[in-house]
Amino acid sequence: MNNDAAEQTLRDLFHVAVNIADPMTRVAAALPNKPTGRVVVIGAGKASARMAEAVEAAWGKCEGLVITRYGYARPCAYIKIVEAAHPIPDQAGADATKQIMALVSSLGPDDFVLALISGGGSALLSLPAGNISFAEKQKINHDLLASGAPIDQMNMVRKHLSQVKGGQLAAAAYPARMLSLMISDVAGDNPADIASGPTVGDLSTSNYALAILNRLNIALPQSVLDVLQSKTAVLSPNDPLLSKVENLIIAAPAQSLNAAARMAEKKGFKVKMLGDAIEGEARDLGYDQAVSAMEIQSKMKFGDAPIILLSGGECTVTRKGDGIGGPNAEFALSAALSLDGATGIYAIACDTDGVDGAAEVAGAFIGPKTLAKAQYIGVDAKRCLMENDSHSFFKAIDDQVITGPTLTNVNDFRCFLILPKDGVPRA
Repeated sequence: MNNDAAEQTLRDLFHVAVNIADPMTRVAAALPNKPTGRVVVIGAGKASARMAEAVEAAWGKCEGLVITRYGYARPCAYIKIVEAAHPIPDQAGADATKQIMALVSSLGPDDFVLALISGGGSALLSLPAGNISFAEKQKINHDLLASGAPIDQMNMVRKHLSQVKGGQLAAAAYPARMLSLMISDVAGDNPADIASGPTVGDLSTSNYALAILNRLNIALPQSVLDVLQSKTAVLSPNDPLLSKVENLIIAAPAQSLNAAARMAEKKGFKVKMLGDAIEGEARDLGYDQAVSAMEIQSKMKFGDAPIILLSGGECTVTRKGDGIGGPNAEFALSAALSLDGATGIYAIACDTDGVDGAAEVAGAFIGPKTLAKAQYIGVDAKRCLMENDSHSFFKAIDDQVITGPTLTNVNDFRCFLILPKDGVPRA
């Protein structure tokens, strides 16, 4: 198997993982018959517009509004689609969030709300609590993203600084009935973590959120301190205002990894699954999984079938430089440096939403020639990793994976293809 064949195999596995999570099919499979009476469709996330498109295909004329990332809109006839910024919220998202809250607050016990929630919704569904200004909310989000904090901790902070997260959206819709269809992009698939749980209660307190920010040494304006030093409006899971909500996960990382595994096995590969909820610093995970790949290869014999090593979850990056990078590209660059040109090992690392960090790039491919290609054109791989400049590195050697908007989001996809060192494998 040559470099081109290995790259195509890995890209094919990634596309299978993305396609199995297409909201058009996942929503159709989960959607009940359209309720009688007034029905309102709301939502937020990178997949929300595609989810709304699926709802209209099944239910026809619908009333409602969903917020998605710029470039992720779909041609809905009735449900209003608003595009806003991600991962740092902007005024378009805040204004649309106000519209959603006003819409659901007008409903009564005979009405029905369909909420379409997916990854990215935490930034897109944004309305600061208390006297926190929107600029202050943006700064907190920026600092959290740069801190390398795990996503569950970031979301805990976001909930307690919001008027809509942590079950507050569902509370605003009470006493209307609500069904929340969710596409998970979080480790463990906890509904409370998806888009910071706008329809799900949470046991955390504002003191927890404040402790996280203090541990991360994030400077806090007085308005944020005022909110976090008092009891916020985040609801507990057993709050009566959440009694009429049903939360249902319709697509998750494990489904996508399993789809890729099935395809790999049909092609004659042996699959090893590391898990769908692996988190950590991107460069550390890249090193660790590259070492695992080399250890696996060291035990392979001539004639053995090639091995596919699969994992999902969410990498994080603690920014130390000012380069253009993303968690998956940084994972791939760290892995390439760790492999140091090892023959017979290839890998791909991509975000299933098509956006790695803030760049319009899904991720990157690496192989035995990665470092040699960079050296030939004078690109320093170690410097790029040090400066968090992984996207620039892979752009220079033409090994980026660019999909455009995938219209779904089930977190990171990481895959190594491992061949025996001493011969051509069967597949």
